[in-house]
Amino acid sequence: MAGLLVALAAQAQELGPEELVRKMTTEVLDAIHADKQLAAGDRQKALKLAEEKVLPYINFTEAARIAVGTAWSQATPAQQTRLALEFRRMLIRVYSSAISAYGGQTMKVLPAQINPADTYATVRNEYLRPGQTPILVVYSMRRVSEGWKIYDVSVQGVSLVLTYRADFAEIVKKEGIDGLIRRMTQKNTPVPLN
Repeated sequence: MAGLLVALAAQAQELGPEELVRKMTTEVLDAIHADKQLAAGDRQKALKLAEEKVLPYINFTEAARIAVGTAWSQATPAQQTRLALEFRRMLIRVYSSAISAYGGQTMKVLPAQINPADTYATVRNEYLRPGQTPILVVYSMRRVSEGWKIYDVSVQGVSLVLTYRADFAEIVKKEGIDGLIRRMTQKNTPVPLN
């Protein structure tokens, strides 16, 4: 009986897809508006913001699986874990580089048609800047045991995850799964400053 109560309490606290996107993006935009260094592109602050406010809501294993495509099923469980880790590192790098672009913007989450039994959802969000065309961002989400998680983000119709698929397939074809892991690791390793 106590286990059932805990499960029901957890379900009641789970954010729905729209609420999760609204919470995440509002917290990010508020942080950017409140911190001039962050808005100016401070890389360390952007990394910290991404770690705290965005990354807990992303399903990196699902994102990596989609990006790697058919080669994912050829990878061992250890290779899949490494691929997900390197894909996470890559997305952190991309996100922290782009964070200053959100300065001066507001956001509007568009209504979504989501049923309580759904396990997949799509949430559309518009980033608004005075005098400019809104930027449409679409979050593809899946319900997992921890709640709703994002597995892909499309900006103006371009999928972040699928953008990597052709490159990854070419690398796997030439160098195998270990070659892809090696290439991702090299790309994610910071270059030392002289």
